[in-house]
Amino acid sequence: MIRDITIGQYYPAESRIHRLDPRVKIVCTLIFLVSLFIQNSLLGYVIATLFLGTVIRLSKVPLKFILKGLKPIVILLLFTVVMNLFLTRDGETLIHFWIFTVTTGGLRTSVLMAVRLMYLVAGSSIMTFTTSPNGLTDGMEKLLHPLNKINVPVHEVAMMMSIALRFIPILLEETDKIMKAQIARGADFESGNIIQRAKSMIPILVPLFVSAFRRANDLAMAMEARCYHGGEGRTKMKPLRYKGYDVAAYILTLAYLAAIFVIGRYVPFKLWIF
Repeated sequence: MIRDITIGQYYPAESRIHRLDPRVKIVCTLIFLVSLFIQNSLLGYVIATLFLGTVIRLSKVPLKFILKGLKPIVILLLFTVVMNLFLTRDGETLIHFWIFTVTTGGLRTSVLMAVRLMYLVAGSSIMTFTTSPNGLTDGMEKLLHPLNKINVPVHEVAMMMSIALRFIPILLEETDKIMKAQIARGADFESGNIIQRAKSMIPILVPLFVSAFRRANDLAMAMEARCYHGGEGRTKMKPLRYKGYDVAAYILTLAYLAAIFVIGRYVPFKLWIF
């Protein structure tokens, strides 16, 4: 399960998506996520699927690598589906057993929430797979630069987010090493009920926190040794500049958003399962 977590990882490849400006990928990702919640039509989700599939194809990131990142959210996905399936009482009753009732509205809502959650994770993963941590930092700092006028520490916030993304794969690798070391000493993380499994994770959490604090201290000392004092007066070795294909990506994404909005609001082709 630890190896299945791909959040924060960068997948190096030569693709059109990789060459895009980080600001473009951040803004376009936000637009795609917004598009998932402004419509409920079947045709709208078909267009969203085609858009996401085209981006995945252009990014040259293997589909199995993206699907691998969905495994850690299976429990959350099932919980969301079950809660919406049994707690939504709109529409006609399909199944009624004891205190459980499944309606057409509940089935429709559960399917929509499952699709939204999967597309949300997949769309966000494409951004991190195709953008290096340094690129994400520069892109976020550039987009949030106007907030400096109201004394918001934009550079520091972007730096913290970048460091957090860098630490995710490092901590996952450290967790995997600790688990293997504990298993070699006879630890059992699979058997028992939920409470017993939670208790068995304590021998992992303690050395993991110690390792995380040690790495954070080493990073702070390294930054101080290099005379790091924040973003004021700093220059970029590779400043961000928009190019022709960046503008084209903006236009195509905005056209996609407009199509989704029009279809979701004005086309009477709703996703009715029954």
